[in-house]
Amino acid sequence: MQAQPSARIGLEGWSAALRSICGQFETELAFSRSLFIGEIHAQSHSGLTMAHLRTNAGLIARKRLNADQDDDRHCFLISQRSGFSQISQNGMNIQLSPGELLLMDSVGSCEITPFGLIEHASLHLPRAAVEKVLPGRNKFGKVSASCASGRMLHLLVDQLCREPESTQPGAESEALVNAFISLLGPALSAGTPEPSGGVALQGSNLRSYVQKVIDESLTQPNLTPVGLAQRLNISVRHLYRLFEEQGDSVCRYIQRARLQRSADDLANPFLRGESITTIAYKWGFTDSAHFSRAFKKHFERSPKDFRAGALQGAA
Repeated sequence: MQAQPSARIGLEGWSAALRSICGQFETELAFSRSLFIGEIHAQSHSGLTMAHLRTNAGLIARKRLNADQDDDRHCFLISQRSGFSQISQNGMNIQLSPGELLLMDSVGSCEITPFGLIEHASLHLPRAAVEKVLPGRNKFGKVSASCASGRMLHLLVDQLCREPESTQPGAESEALVNAFISLLGPALSAGTPEPSGGVALQGSNLRSYVQKVIDESLTQPNLTPVGLAQRLNISVRHLYRLFEEQGDSVCRYIQRARLQRSADDLANPFLRGESITTIAYKWGFTDSAHFSRAFKKHFERSPKDFRAGALQGAA
C-alpha cells in the first residue's frame, strides 16, 4: 500500500515535466500506476534544447488546439534510442525502430504510442528556420538513412546525445541550427515514400525503388521478402525476380546493406563508445555470433579487427 503515493507522485511529476519541456502532452497509462515508468530531463546545447525521455506509457498525445493556442516555436527531431514506437500526425502513422530519426511538428495534434519501454531524445529546432527549408511542406516524416544528408544528421544527433550540457555563445548555437536544418531538407525528402508505391514502376525503376525501401528499413529486425512484397503490393516471386535479373537475391542485398552500415558505424570515431553488439542490433541483426561470422566472411576481418584498423587509420 505504501507504493501507491510514490507512483502517483511519479506520474504527476512526469506529466508536469513533459508539459514544461515539450508542450501540452497528456499521458495515458498502459499498466497500473505502480508499474508506470516515466523519466524525463532536458539538456541545453549552446541554446538548443534536447529532451531525453524514458517511459512505458500507453499513449502520449497532444490534442488539436485552436490556432492561437498552438505552440509554434519548435519542430522536434526525434531519435529513437531504444525500443519501438509509432508516431502519428496529419493522418500519417510512422513506426520507429532503434536508431531511426523523425521530424515532428509542434503545431496540430499528434500521438506517440510506445510498444513497451522506450527511450527518445528530442531535439527542439526553431520552427521558423525549418519552414525556410521546407516552405509550405508537411513537417512530419522519417529522416532518411540512405542518403548522405540523412546519415550526417544521424551522426550529429548521436554525438549530441553523448555531449554534456554546454553554454557556448550565440554563434555556436546559430552554427548548430544551420547544420541540422541545412541537412534536414534533402534528408526528409529522401525519407518520405512515394505515394504511388511500387505498382506504377517497372523494371530497373521498380528495383531502384525496392532498394530504397530496403535501405530505409534496415533497422527493422523483421525485414523479410514477404513483408516487403506486401508493403510494395507485388508478389514475392516478382520481388525475387527483380534481384535475380542482376544475379543477386533480395536476402543477400539486405545482408550486404546491413553489413555495410555496421562497418560504417564501426569505423566512425564518434561511435567508438558503442559496443559491437549494439551496432549489430541497430542495423537489424538479432544474433551477435551470426553477425560476426557474416561480417568476417564479407570483409575478411572480424568486426573487432575491422574497427581497430579503421580507428587507427582515422587517428
